[in-house]
Amino acid sequence: MRPTAALCALMMILGALAPAAAAAQEPRALPWSAPATVKVSVEAHRFTSGSTTLSGTLYMPARRKPVAAVVVTHSASSPLADASLYDHLKTVLPALGIAVLTYDRRGSGRSGTQSAGGDFTVLADDAIAAVKSLKTDSRIDPKRIGTWGLSQGGWIAPLAASRSPDIAFVIAVAGPVVTADVQMLFSSTNHLRANGYSQADIDQMVATRKAVDNYMRGTASKEAAQQRIDAAKTKPWFKYLYMGETVRDREVSGWRREIENDPLTNLTKVRVPTLILYGANDAVVPVAYSVERLKTVAARMPKMRVHVVAGADHAMQISVDEKTSLDPKNDGTERADSPEYIAILSSWLAAQGLVTN
Repeated sequence: MRPTAALCALMMILGALAPAAAAAQEPRALPWSAPATVKVSVEAHRFTSGSTTLSGTLYMPARRKPVAAVVVTHSASSPLADASLYDHLKTVLPALGIAVLTYDRRGSGRSGTQSAGGDFTVLADDAIAAVKSLKTDSRIDPKRIGTWGLSQGGWIAPLAASRSPDIAFVIAVAGPVVTADVQMLFSSTNHLRANGYSQADIDQMVATRKAVDNYMRGTASKEAAQQRIDAAKTKPWFKYLYMGETVRDREVSGWRREIENDPLTNLTKVRVPTLILYGANDAVVPVAYSVERLKTVAARMPKMRVHVVAGADHAMQISVDEKTSLDPKNDGTERADSPEYIAILSSWLAAQGLVTN
């Protein structure tokens, strides 16, 4: 990456981001205020995916020529378009001349009541439909539309790109390159450790998760899995298991579909420029193992860049301690605040020729 591209992106943030953010926060124009350099229109945006209509918001920077755009794919705990997790994108990217589309995930908010049921392909196709809807907007360059996703969205964004030639680039943040069962076992273990539970509690939690996962794979019985859940559901740590109290039949279980999906397989099918970002202090995703798996395919993916952000957690926060970060009551309230993350994201976008002055 050329230093000039990074410097250009950072200067644009310093010069344009602050006025844009200040203008957005002011309830009225003050007598001494100056007009903001960056002008962004906030527009309702609806599109159809299959038989479902999804609703969102388009943040459109004012430019004389067509701009690049980013479609946001959701983390599991932030299904709504206005989730705080996406606030930095709505501010930083329009300041760089890049439009941003956030939308309510199907089954949430203004996007109907029917969820995808754990089917990542359906969620990826929703993102593809969002991209196609932006291609019809004359203010947006149809050849420069990409996807950004964090956590579960870090699985969905590459999957969408592997299924559609309409997606020009991918940004995957905290997307584990392991199957969902491996990731959740890692996450639940760290949840219990951070909250002071004993090794015996951790062992019981692990046995419970594995019993359910084995049933979903068809190697154990539903009865054995339910017995483990019944023994665990009265424990104070059960909330960190992120499982229901009743084991669903594997034929209809969304969890079975999730654990059958290997994100590395999807990722190797992506042929467009791809930025993969992790937080060094992420206690939800096995970053070290994910990075090692990525190294095994790096030679086949010359357009992929992997970067680990110092001090950042799962949501690219550096201002939150681990216990707070892992508390379920804070799910959906995360706000990315790592300057290194913002710098790498911005400079990479500039290096791809996506910044529009």
